[in-house]
Amino acid sequence: AAAGRSYPNLDVILDIDLPLSVRFGETEMTLDALTRIGPGSVIDLGRSPDDPVDILVNGRLVARGEVVVVAGNYGVRVHEVVSAADRLRSMAS
Repeated sequence: AAAGRSYPNLDVILDIDLPLSVRFGETEMTLDALTRIGPGSVIDLGRSPDDPVDILVNGRLVARGEVVVVAGNYGVRVHEVVSAADRLRSMAS
């Protein structure tokens, strides 16, 4: 896009809220195992604590990063943004 070019239609959608979530891992378990989960249960998410977390927007992977603590709150430092081609491919699936 040329510098200084205006996209008035883009301004219409820039204020739309989208859900952003951070995925630490995932697993599958039987319904029986799920019913036995309680306080103190540990669920193996199949990844190392050092592995990057997935950052999803509207359920689609857009980036990867690491969990950080900022002023006593959790945050995510982005290390990699998924390429536009990969994002488009994930939308087709």
